[in-house]
Order: sequence, then C-alpha cells, then structure tokens
Amino acid sequence: MNPSRVALILLAICGVAAWQVTVIPESAIQMAVGPVLVPAVIVGALTLFSVLYGISAWRGRQVDESLAPEQTPLPGSQRRMITLLIGGVLFMALVDLIGFVIPATLCGMCIAKAFDAPFGFKSLAICGAVSAFFWWLFAVVLGVGLGPALPWGF
Repeated sequence: MNPSRVALILLAICGVAAWQVTVIPESAIQMAVGPVLVPAVIVGALTLFSVLYGISAWRGRQVDESLAPEQTPLPGSQRRMITLLIGGVLFMALVDLIGFVIPATLCGMCIAKAFDAPFGFKSLAICGAVSAFFWWLFAVVLGVGLGPALPWGF
C-alpha cells in the first residue's frame, strides 16, 4: 500500500482514538492524575508518530511495499494472527462475566503463544501477575472502573 495512504489511515485511527479519549468518564473521586491522562498521552504520541511518518512518506523516504518483489510470509503467520485475535475476543467476551484478571491472563497467554511462548505454568504465572498488577494499578490506585478483578468480587 502507498505510504501516503498508510499515513492517512493512521491519522484517521488517531482521530478516532482521540475522540474515544474525550468520552472517558471522569473519576468520581478528585485526584491529581485522572483516568484520561495516560490514554491521552499515548494517543498524542501515536498521533505525533503518524504525522512524522506522513512527512517521511511525503518526502519519499518510506518504501512502497506494492512495488517490492513478492514476499512470502513467515511460516505459521496465519496461526499467529488467529491466536492474537482469539486472545482479544476472549478478553472482550469474558471481562464482563468473570472480572478482569482471568480474561486478561488468557489474552496475555494467547499473545505470548503468538510469539511462540508455550502454554504452560510459567506463561500462566507471568500473564496472571501482569494482569493482576494492571488491574490493581488502574482500578485501585487510579480509580478507573474496571469492575471486579475476579468473579468472586475481589
């Protein structure tokens, strides 16, 4: 795809993300750092990178992949993409039913599997610890309403 078109698509996605940041509800408690700060910083950085990519594409410094010789994807690329999609769908489908930590752990394990990590106790422990930490950070420390961590009301 033409790099200029990619830059326009990236900017459109950043526009949608910026709109989504504006509809995040404020926290009920007064705090110095609210639930909008981190998403706004990330969207701002991604927008800056998209603009820089667009400038680079306009100057002709980006490679037009459609003009390159045909490339073959790495072996297992479809399996990796499907595993990533399954992880995201599992998270979205289960987060309201059983809390945040278990679906986030399953999503993390699918992402790790897409990068060739084996399913196992080590993967489960690491993904569980990361998802529990992020639930604690956002739900407890920052006051973002993520719902319960586990289905038992924690």
